[in-house]
Amino acid sequence: MSDQPDCGQVSWYALTTRPQHEKSAAQALLIRGFQVFLPLHKSRRQWSDRKKTLELPLFPGYVFCRFTPEQRLKVVTSPNVTAVVGIGKRPCPVADVEIQAIQTMVGSGLPLEPWQFLEIGQKVRIEGGSLDGLSGILVQERNSLRVVVNVNLLHRSVAVEISRENLVADSFARVAAQPRGAGAIP
Repeated sequence: MSDQPDCGQVSWYALTTRPQHEKSAAQALLIRGFQVFLPLHKSRRQWSDRKKTLELPLFPGYVFCRFTPEQRLKVVTSPNVTAVVGIGKRPCPVADVEIQAIQTMVGSGLPLEPWQFLEIGQKVRIEGGSLDGLSGILVQERNSLRVVVNVNLLHRSVAVEISRENLVADSFARVAAQPRGAGAIP
């Protein structure tokens, strides 16, 4: 079975937006009847006179939208959408498993943050809790463990903090290095 969709099949695509216009682009796509996913995270910001918690995009400059290749023109002509991410002029869908993993992470209510894209690391699976079954790459940041899920097409990642008790090694001890542009997680 191939992860590539057949012509006319509805798939998730990453769309680029005008800088800091992710929310308005998502709203415009919703109004046009598309299924949209804009994952957000909370970020605490300090101003000179106060602190404020903001909801910011996990992937600044991107919105995920589900559509068929035939609907591409309707999508890219939406306000604040600049392009569909792809190779050359050919749009490339985002793997459903990657979208589902990010939706699970966002829905868990656990603290999230954008993370640098990782190509090499320990692959783990979470057992138990609200993230049960989620697979990703284990990293250590200061005194905490995090599981990182990649969105290969964007070369971006999302990390969620997790306790060691819920982690089990997945099918590979290490993820092998791959050529640039190739998927990082088999």
